[in-house]
Amino acid sequence: MSLSPAEPADEITLVDQPGGPPEPGLRDRAQRAKRRPVLPAWAKSRKELQAAGRGVAVYAWHVAAYHAVRTPWYAIRLTLQAPQGAARVVGGTLRWAVDAEGEPFRRAAAAHEDVGEYLKLSRQRDRRVRWRSAVGVAALVGGLASALSLYVLASTWFLTLAGFTVALGLGWLGQPADAPIVHRAVEIPKAQRLTSDIVLRALGALGIAAISQAQSKGGPGFTFTAPITRDGAGWRAEGDLPYGVTVTDVIDKRDKLASGLRRPLGCVWPEAVPDEHTGRLVLWVGDHDMSKSKKPAWPLLKDGSVDLFKPAPYGTDQRGRWVPVTLMYISGIIGAIPRMGKTFLLRLLLLTAALDPRAELHVYDLKGTGDLGPLERVAHSYRAGDDEEDIQYALRDLRALRAELRRRAKVVRNLPRDICPESKVTSELADKKSLGLHPIVVGADECQVWFEHPEHGKEFEEICTDLTKRGPALGITLLLATQRPDAKSLPTGISANASNRWCLKVMGQTENDMVLGTSAYKRGVRATMFAWDDKGIHYFVGEGADARIVGATYIDAPMADSVSLRAYKLRKAAGTLSGHALGEEPETETQSFDLLRDVASVIPAAEPKAWSETVVARLAELRPDVYAGWAPEQLTSALKPYGIRTTQMWGTTEDGKGANRRGIKRDDVLRAMAERDEPPAAA
Repeated sequence: MSLSPAEPADEITLVDQPGGPPEPGLRDRAQRAKRRPVLPAWAKSRKELQAAGRGVAVYAWHVAAYHAVRTPWYAIRLTLQAPQGAARVVGGTLRWAVDAEGEPFRRAAAAHEDVGEYLKLSRQRDRRVRWRSAVGVAALVGGLASALSLYVLASTWFLTLAGFTVALGLGWLGQPADAPIVHRAVEIPKAQRLTSDIVLRALGALGIAAISQAQSKGGPGFTFTAPITRDGAGWRAEGDLPYGVTVTDVIDKRDKLASGLRRPLGCVWPEAVPDEHTGRLVLWVGDHDMSKSKKPAWPLLKDGSVDLFKPAPYGTDQRGRWVPVTLMYISGIIGAIPRMGKTFLLRLLLLTAALDPRAELHVYDLKGTGDLGPLERVAHSYRAGDDEEDIQYALRDLRALRAELRRRAKVVRNLPRDICPESKVTSELADKKSLGLHPIVVGADECQVWFEHPEHGKEFEEICTDLTKRGPALGITLLLATQRPDAKSLPTGISANASNRWCLKVMGQTENDMVLGTSAYKRGVRATMFAWDDKGIHYFVGEGADARIVGATYIDAPMADSVSLRAYKLRKAAGTLSGHALGEEPETETQSFDLLRDVASVIPAAEPKAWSETVVARLAELRPDVYAGWAPEQLTSALKPYGIRTTQMWGTTEDGKGANRRGIKRDDVLRAMAERDEPPAAA
């Protein structure tokens, strides 16, 4: 390009200058460098070191015991095979003495009529036979003399030991090659070592165009950013995929990747790196199928208690390392298709909560199968089933919890800042019984039964949304499990505010994102990749970390009952048993009442609208056992599920003065009653 005299040269910017931009200096590279740990994770974990030490000790003890029990049988078999061993020794010695190993070569020379070669080999045989015969005769004479001397001079025990040793040695030499005397005490499965060639071969077999094109041109199609290393009970490979290829492309073809690696599907776990670009792949290949490998015993199975404000282990990752969960300051959602371990996971979390003697449990098995039955002995509230009396029981309980939520908010708000600096319940505040801020954990299996209830669904949704939003800071945890993770089963107000998510196998992107959060599927967090055999294996989002694959500890019904009994004893000693655990049931409403009809009855037809405070006062006169103590705000919340909203309206006070206050229109109440009582249209 030529420049005219009117165009100054400094107005043109060259993007790619000759020689390129200056490289960053050593200091810049050192500051931005990603430092790998000096010691591997297992070496810094006391628990992992102890587990490894226990494993080695158990292995050594098993091997020693296995062979000690079989030692007499070994001795008998070796003794019986001693004659065969002696024959092999004699025969081998004679073949050595006559140079039998050279016979095939001499025959070959004679067959080819190679006289010179044959004479050379014959002379060599003669020399060997003379020398070896002399050595053999000397050894025979020396051996006989030594044996005779020992027989005369040695003690009986020494002769016995020597004879036994010789017999065992001859028996060892006489054992058949296909029937060894001693077998391995432990059959150690041999997992193939993961190498770069194997990884590249597997990635090339996926059928991803960019990888195949790069490999067809002689390139690797995958750039390793770190050496392949052992990571727990498996191998870890990390690197960059070709430009335009994302980790999700590989995850979608996990079954083909497992085929290319020649490993079971449950051993192959491709993952994205949260802090890197979307083409950075971490491939972990385990020695054993995650769903079939033996998991360590749950640390809380036989002893120990829990502080719900601190992490407690509940499962292990692919590498066999414990993954903790903190059940305070959260609300949680568990989603999965049926028969994948959703209920067992919820029961495990509730058992963890039960081991904190301060915790108040509200347990609802809306499936009605009794899977949460072991928790009945420690639960403040408990119901199994979805009959109408169960729904009414749960509704009364949740209403009481919402009232408790408001009480706690006032308590926390009025506490001194030096005692409650962050305006939330802490473990220290929970210890103070006078404040009544003990942990409360609500668990509901098949929660869609609540939210899809034709009459009370909206109220259930409203209360649970309130508990999800405000409960975590006030020591109330809500755990909801469903096998139908959709907008009706998990209302948006709940799913958007739950900080902990557990997603077992689901069938599609919508269900995946309902549980794990919007765009989780696009980011490669896909619970759709779990196989049918991956029961209890799930993605866990929580504890301040990105999604992790975790296998929940398997606790069957007898084990759950044992843990629950231990939790009962802890609570009995602490004096914290309450409600259902003590045989106490909430008082049922002896009179049936209808809120809408009651409101309509206290607002006469001649009065088209009335202030909320006036309506509350009239309701308290109408049914003091039901409405006594209601505030206008409580009435507003109770009418909200029916679509009735309070508005500002002008009225006259008792002293005759005009005022503008929140109130209710009678026509809105009548309309809500008509819509509710309208029979369903014929199909």
